[in-house]
Amino acid sequence: MVDDIDNCTRHPLNIRRCDSIFIGWKRPREGWIKLNCDGAFRNSLGLAGCGGLFRDSDGRWIQGYARKIGTCDALCVEMWGMYLGMKLAWRQSFHHLQVESDSKTLVDMITGKVKINGNPPTLVRRIQELLKLNWQVHFNHTWREGNRSVDWLANFSFSLDSFNIHVMENPPSEISILLFDDFSGTCMHRNIGLTL
Repeated sequence: MVDDIDNCTRHPLNIRRCDSIFIGWKRPREGWIKLNCDGAFRNSLGLAGCGGLFRDSDGRWIQGYARKIGTCDALCVEMWGMYLGMKLAWRQSFHHLQVESDSKTLVDMITGKVKINGNPPTLVRRIQELLKLNWQVHFNHTWREGNRSVDWLANFSFSLDSFNIHVMENPPSEISILLFDDFSGTCMHRNIGLTL
């Protein structure tokens, strides 16, 4: 028994190690528009909200949006952020769209990388219906550090007076530093755990 314990400590089944990566916002390729979307939840208010931001291949702001949602869970509010952004993109004729979210679960649900038992949530179905339209849409997962500007917009939604979508043609001055960081390629440090 002692030998078994000794072997176990010398030959662990799983070794966890931390890797450092640097994450920043990346511009879409020429001719494409990037939609970054996000959701936020405030326990103290019992409210959820979402936001999104369209930028071109030069990294310039095209349009932003925010909407206070009400009460829902974290995944649902991420769905709202993506769905509203994709609807706006179609209306604006952004027919080459790169959608980026820091919710890996949502990206995997939309792209079919995870199997959904039973009927998919209504908003997932609505997003998938939008994908049947005549346009090209690609999905990417990013870490939170690559989604900071949109996180600001999602949190900004809590200050809105109504539950209607608030579309912004120009960026609020409070977000200018985050937008500049994105535009200039500033990267944030993140430690990620790896199992060997």
